[in-house]
Amino acid sequence: MMSRVQLGMMLGMVAALAGCTSEHEELQAWMAQERAQTHPSVQPISPPQKFNPQRYEVGETVEPFSAQKLIVVLKQDRSQPNSAVAAELNRRKEPLEAFPLDSMSMVGSVARKGVQYALLKVDNLLYQVKVGDYLGQNFGRIMKLTETEIELREIVQDASGEWIERPAALQLQEGGH
Repeated sequence: MMSRVQLGMMLGMVAALAGCTSEHEELQAWMAQERAQTHPSVQPISPPQKFNPQRYEVGETVEPFSAQKLIVVLKQDRSQPNSAVAAELNRRKEPLEAFPLDSMSMVGSVARKGVQYALLKVDNLLYQVKVGDYLGQNFGRIMKLTETEIELREIVQDASGEWIERPAALQLQEGGH
């Protein structure tokens, strides 16, 4: 015979299983009720319109898809740089424009007569630069100087060949290397 404890456990398990089935039954009943009450509203699709193709008459006009036309336009764009680049190409180069920016290091700064100068080390030589001077090989112009940084504006070509401005900076190198 079963003990009272075992009998109590069996009754508890039966009650728990009965509760699970009623929970699923309630969910199923609710889903059926919602399906019955919900009616989708679908707008009918209008029939497609008839397409009438038009014949392209070349005549004396220029072929719009001509590869030769595209080549001529690209050559014109490259031979006529925009105004920002044209101004940079027509000015006299400064000595520090012969070096790439990654070969320069800022080693300090000094102020004389109210003008802030940065000290740059390039090829073991020390140079003084101020706002408005040019650095690097990408038409880099110094826009702002602080005690710890030189902020530049460079003009470079992007992947499509367009000339764009981008910011660059040189940070103060600790230890002067």
